[in-house]
Parts: sequence; C-alpha cells; structure tokens
Amino acid sequence: MSLALIAALPFLGALLPGLMIRAGRNVCALVTGAFTALALLGVLLHAPAVLRGEVVQTQIEWMPILGLNANFFLDGLGLLFSILILGIGLLIILYARFYLSKSDPMGQFYTYLLLFQGAMVGIVLSDNILLMLVFWELTSLSSFLLIGYWKHLPEGRQGARMALAVTGGGGLALIGGMLILGDIVGSYDLTVILQNADLIQASPLYLPALILILLGAFTKSAQFPFHFWLPHAMAAPTPVSAYLHSATMVKAGLFLLARLWPVLSGSDAWFYLVTGAGLITMVMGAAIALFKDDLKGLLAFSTVSHLGLITMLLGTGSAFGAVVAVFHIINHATFKAALFMTAGIVDHEAHTRDIKRLGGLRHLMPVTFTIGTIAALSMAGIPLLNGFLSKEMMLEEAAHTGLLVGALATLGALFSVAYSFRFISHVFLGPVRHDYPATPHDPGFGMWAAPAFLVVLVVLIGIFPNTMVGPLVATVSSAVIGGAELPYYALKLWHGLVPALFMSIAAIVGGYLVLRAHAPLDRAWLNARRPEAKQMFDAVIGVVVRLSARLTNILHDGAMSRYLAIFTITAVVFSAVAFMGGTHTGGTRELLPITIMPLIGWVLLVVATVTVVLVHRNRLLSLVLIGVIGLIISLAFVYLSAPDLALTQLSVEVVTVILLLLALNYLPKGTPVESTSFRRTRDGVISVVAGLGVTALIYAIMTRDFETISWFHLENSYSGGGGTNVVNVILVDFRGFDTFGEIIVLGIAALAIFAMVEALLTGRSGRTLSNWPRDTTHAGDRHPLMMVVATRVALPIALVVGLFIFLRGHGEPGGGFIAGLVVAIALLMQYMASGFAWAQARQRIDYHSMIAAGIMIAALTGVGSWLAGRPFLTSSFGYITIPPLSEFEWATAIAFDIGVFLTVVGAVMLALASLARIAGRTGEPVNADPMDIIPATRDARKEESH
Repeated sequence: MSLALIAALPFLGALLPGLMIRAGRNVCALVTGAFTALALLGVLLHAPAVLRGEVVQTQIEWMPILGLNANFFLDGLGLLFSILILGIGLLIILYARFYLSKSDPMGQFYTYLLLFQGAMVGIVLSDNILLMLVFWELTSLSSFLLIGYWKHLPEGRQGARMALAVTGGGGLALIGGMLILGDIVGSYDLTVILQNADLIQASPLYLPALILILLGAFTKSAQFPFHFWLPHAMAAPTPVSAYLHSATMVKAGLFLLARLWPVLSGSDAWFYLVTGAGLITMVMGAAIALFKDDLKGLLAFSTVSHLGLITMLLGTGSAFGAVVAVFHIINHATFKAALFMTAGIVDHEAHTRDIKRLGGLRHLMPVTFTIGTIAALSMAGIPLLNGFLSKEMMLEEAAHTGLLVGALATLGALFSVAYSFRFISHVFLGPVRHDYPATPHDPGFGMWAAPAFLVVLVVLIGIFPNTMVGPLVATVSSAVIGGAELPYYALKLWHGLVPALFMSIAAIVGGYLVLRAHAPLDRAWLNARRPEAKQMFDAVIGVVVRLSARLTNILHDGAMSRYLAIFTITAVVFSAVAFMGGTHTGGTRELLPITIMPLIGWVLLVVATVTVVLVHRNRLLSLVLIGVIGLIISLAFVYLSAPDLALTQLSVEVVTVILLLLALNYLPKGTPVESTSFRRTRDGVISVVAGLGVTALIYAIMTRDFETISWFHLENSYSGGGGTNVVNVILVDFRGFDTFGEIIVLGIAALAIFAMVEALLTGRSGRTLSNWPRDTTHAGDRHPLMMVVATRVALPIALVVGLFIFLRGHGEPGGGFIAGLVVAIALLMQYMASGFAWAQARQRIDYHSMIAAGIMIAALTGVGSWLAGRPFLTSSFGYITIPPLSEFEWATAIAFDIGVFLTVVGAVMLALASLARIAGRTGEPVNADPMDIIPATRDARKEESH
C-alpha cells in the first residue's frame, strides 16, 4: 500500500462518521475503526522490509521548483510512531464507543479524531519538511477541536484555546527553524537533510535554527517552560486525554527531536538546552503530580514528567541515550494510555475524579483495580513490568552523564514512584466508602478491553522484552542515530550491581516514604507560595489583548482612507529604503518616439482621471468619466496590438457601467463631504508621492533589457494547447488554474450581491424600502418603443455574435469570457428596454444554477486531465471530420470555456436580478408590458376627451 494512501486514509475516513451515526453508534464506531485498521494494516505490510533495514518511499512531485513535493518515507522511527498512532487509535475508538454518553455527538467526535490521526500519521511519514509543517499545524487545529469537544464546559474551551495558543506559537517558530534548515542544506527533503549533519552544524545559522526548532518541539511536548497547557487540556473527554496526551500529540515533539537527532545533536547547545529542559520538566512535573487531587491532573503532570525524561535522554547526545529514549517511548505509551483509560472508567462509574473522594475501589471494581495497578506499577518502575526496564536504563545513562544529572534523575524517579503508589493506594486501597457520588462497579467488557490489552503488553514486554520489542527497538534506534553502529545495550531485568540498581532502590524506597508522609507534605505544599504558570499565562495574554485592542482602535477606525494611507505610506517607505540601499544605473533601452495619437489618448486619460478626482462627489458624472477612462484603455490595447484585451476591457466597461447605473438609481446622487481639508491635503500628497514612485518604477523597468516568458507561450501555444490565439490558450491551458479561480471569485461575488440584497429586503431595511420616496422625477415614457423593438431585434444577432466569438476564441480574438460578456450585455439591454418584470417572466434558466454549472463544467474539465495522467486543466486537442463537413480542430479547452461562459453570464444576470428585486420592493411599476404602452396611452386620452 502506498504511503500517501496510508496518510490519506484517516482523512478520507473523517468524511463518514457524521453520516454513519445515523445508522447507529455501533456502525459509526465500526466504520471509523475500519479506516484506522486499514491504515494500520498498510503500515504492517511494510514492517518486514523496514525491520530488515530498508526504507520505503513514495515520491509525488507537486511543486518541485519550490522544493515542495509530497514525498513520504517509512523507516524504523516512522514505523514505531505509525504503529503507536494507529494501534492505540484503534483501541481509543473502541473505548470511546462505550465511554461517550448518548448525548455526546459521537459522529463529530470520530470525525475530529480521524482528522487528528491523519495529521499525526502525516508528520511521521513526511519526507519533506514543508509537508511536515502542514501536518504539524493540522495537529494543533484538530487537537483544539478535540480538547474543546465538550463545548458546554468553560474549562474545556479555555484548555483548547490555551493548547492552540502555545502549540500554535511553537509551530510558527518551527516553521522558521525548518526553513533555515532547508536553506542551509539546499533541499527540503528530510532524507537529504539527514545526510548533511556536518554542513548544518558548521553553518552560522545552526544555533538560530536549533532554538526555533526546539521551541516547536518543546511547546508540542509540554516541556518547561511550556508545560502548563497539558494539564488544562485534561478538560477534554478521557479518550482524548488517553490518545493525545499519552501516545500521540505530545509525542510529536519527541518524534521531531528523534528525527533530527542525527543532524542537531552532539553540540554543547543541544546538550544544555535539551537535557536541561528535560531534567527540569521531569523533576518539576513529578513533584506537582504528587500533590494533584484530580485523577487526570495527576496523570497529566506524570505525563509531563515522563516526556521530560525522554527529552533528557535525547539531550545527552549519546547513542545509548537515544536507544533508551526509544524504548521508553514504547513503554510509556502502553502504561500511560492504560492509566488514562482506567481514570476514565473510575470517573465514568464513580462520577468523580477527586482522589480524596475515592478509595476502596478494589472491592467494587476488581477488574479496573487490576488494570490500573499493573499500569501504575509499571509507571513506578517496579520489576517484571516494562517501565522498570527503561527506567533502569535511563538511570544508567543519567549516572554516566554526570553527578548532577544522575541525582536529578533519581529524584524524578523517586517522585514518580510516590505518585504511582498514591494512584494505587488512594484510589483502590483502603476501606469501601459510602459517600461516593455514584455506586462504582466495573463497566462492561467494551470499556475495559482496550486498557486490558495494553496492560497485557506491559507485562509481556516486561518479562520477554527481546521477544516482544527487541527487533523493533534496534531498528528504530538505528534510524534515530542515523544508521550508525548501535551501542551495546541489553533489554533484561538484571544488569548486575551497577549504579542504576542502587539509584532505583533509592527511588522506590524514597517514593514509599514520601507517600507515607504525603498528608503533612500536602499541607505544606498547599500553604507554600509558588508561581502558577496558568496565572502567568493569563496575565501575559491579558496584556497582549489590551495592547492589541489599543493598537487596533488607533489603526482600525473604520475609515478606508486611513487603511489605504497606512498601506501606501508603508509601501513608499520600504521602496525608498530599498532604492537608497542599492546601486542605481541608467537604463540601456532607447525610448520610442511619441506620435500624435498616443499623445492625445494619454492627455485624455490624464484629464479624465484628474476630473474624476475633482468631481468624485457627483456619482453619475464620476461613473461616466470612469467609462471614458475604460474606453481609452481599450483603445490603448488596440494600439498595442492586444485585441483580446481590448474586447475584454470594452465588454467589462459596458457591463460595469450599466450595472452601476442601475445601482445608482437606488443610491444618493452625491457623496457627502466627510473629510477635513487637512486629511484631503494629506491624502493628495501621499497619492502624488506614491504615483511618482510607481511611475519611476515603470520607467526603470521599461528602459532596461529583461527576458520574459512570452517566447514560451508563442512557441507552445499551438503545439501544446492547439490554439493560435496565444491569449486564449494562456487563459484556458497554461494559466487555466488562475482563470478557474477567477470565475469562482466572480460567482462568489454574484452570490454575495444576492445575499446582501436578500438581507436588505427583510426586516427594518425592507420596510424602509417599501416606503422610500422617489427623489427624482421619472420620464413619462419609461420603455421607449423604439428601444424595445431595437433590443428585441438585436438580441438574436447578439447571441449569434456571442456564439461566433466563443467558437473562434481558440484561434482568433475571442473566447468564453468575452462571449459571456457580449451575451450578458444583450440580455441587460432587454431588461433596460422592456423592464425587469417583462424580462424576468421570460427567464427559463435559474442564474444560481448557471453559475454552479459553469464552475462544475470547468472543474470537471480539469479533473479529466488527471484521468489522462496530465496536470490539472491541461487541454488536449485533435482533428476530426464530420461528413459532409471538412476536417476541423476540436480541443477540450472548449469545455472549460463553456464553464467560463456560463459563469460570466450567470454572475452578471444574477447581479441584475438582485437589482430587479429592489425595484419591485420600492414600488416601481415593473409589471407593465412595454408593447402595451401606446394602446394604454390612447385609451387614457379617449377617457380624458369624454
């Protein structure tokens, strides 16, 4: 199975839970699990090759000129994380089916879960750092949805915002670091970057890149000083906590450290930053966890502590430390996910997570007690369980790293034992209480099956480590250290009388003694004055919000003139700085002689433009002058041998002027004076300076020799697109995607006009329109008969002209856009001559449907190129003969042009129809048939004579 398909499967699966929930909760969970299981099967099919030391790759070129390719690769590290993400994800899907209540929207939950799962799989399989960054940000967004799943809880909403703010900010830093890394190497492919350790560490940009990348990793994995967001994310449902915060999301930062370990580790900066942050996080998280009364809060800070442990191991820079980090990632995922699910079971059955309200549950919940106890003992590092093995190896690495590191690691292990023992004793041991919020009991098999499976792994890995995970640890460790020779290590229970043994004994005994003294220590902890990270975060956010509000109020006062002034001044200042900071040489191209006709056109253009500025308060006159400007520009295109542009410009001007004239009919005829003389003077100075700057820039470009891509279009227009009209071939083939985007924007604009008119015609504004007094006198003859007859005669002629322009567009000036405007103008004239009601009564096609059909036809034309193995919207052409006609050319671009044509016509006519609705509301006589004007007038005169 292709790696790209494996990464895509969760995203494809996310489309279904919202639909499948209608078939029942079991069907919804089954379909969700099927996609996860299929992706997991795809990964496992590649496992034998990866375990043999091979690297599986899938390469998809997307934008190679920018170094952006959809490349994926699967090595040992990717294999481990893919199995964790998909395997534990499958267990979480099962657990969530029975954990979520009937009032929880399960389809929505599974949709969010699969989106997050796909983002995580994308991170660990990406072979391109730009692609990885896309998936990285998707994890932040999808985890925000999962953490805030219970929208009715304020703490859930706050936790989601905090997680997004911290991890999103770290993601921005990571983007900068990754871009620097790619720039140093000259490639954005990870497989290339991982082979250039010497080049990266020798670069002066190594330290900035390292700091930015560590910010991204530390924020995602909740390392000090960014540890505070993870406990507040525990307001999410327990399946989310068990998945995101023990096995997947928080492991993303660790994955990044492990993935880049071959090229970033080994320096002093790496050692002090990574090891230091890991040690502080490990000890601090464990100490805080010991005094947390919320069951999930205890597990949250224990997760922070263990993440610090793994970070510290990676920070030592030794190959043995990397091996131990890999081993503990596996072990931590198994026992911590089981513990979170156990906590969820307790909360689900006892209706509380407050440890001080629990105790004695071993008698009432024996199955849950067994699962939770084994997992907690593994977390404490007790022999015969997998946590003990990696803890011993961690202590051994810490002892060899230095005295301070060994002492702090032992202290962290001691606290870990203490809070693990507290989890067991204060929740399950002791006498049965009679004041539980609800009577606890073991749930059904569906809820405890997933944590039980993980606990079985905890025991099997602890007893048979080499059999269960030995080859996997070796393969993953080899990938982490860059394929170098693995150091000696042994996955076994007894390592002899080594320092790690005595450090472990001290941790276990010390942890037990700390637990015995928990009550007085807890009182001292509560009475101690200590900084609260959440309060500090809230204070910083408050300051930022206040500063942002003040700045926003200063800059964004609702005046468009201020926005334009700021934008223009910024552009002018930066342009001036760039110009003065560089060297300037005169142009080498000679100026062309000025003839009389271009000079006249230029003078008219300048006069019309200046006049618009001076009389802009008269809206009708301004519109007329704008039309004149458009006409002069059309003539300029004709003079410069650009007939396509001239036709387009002229057609657009006609349509725009007509629509704006109709719109002005319902607007004030003049613009009131709102600006002071000072502001007008200021804006005038800014405009003149900016205009002179643009003029200078245009002059500099036109007087210099430069190469264009025109030759490419001229040489390939016929051979590649099948057309001799280069402009049209560019629009429908070479730059067809641009045109496709433009017609989408045009359709959206028409729909926006329709929506605004819809809002205008309802409520208070609709009542105002109904009572709107006319401020001008209308002509007595609203529909002149001569104009009515002329437009009806001209309509079929215009349609034929539009068809002619459409069909000739690929070889001569024309095309779908111009043809659509010509037809739209013909239809507009019908409305103007005969009235809105007369024209609307004869409408046979819904304009909304016309816009949709046009965009769909254009899109399907592009998709057809994919089916032929060509890039999107690549046209194909050939020659066919239809007897008795002669041979002629046929190109698929005509289908795309049909879509453009329909969209243009639909958009223009929908805008006009919207104006017609306003006319109807204002009480204008729109229902008269223009052909009845004369008879009606004669009858009226007869009545007057009598």
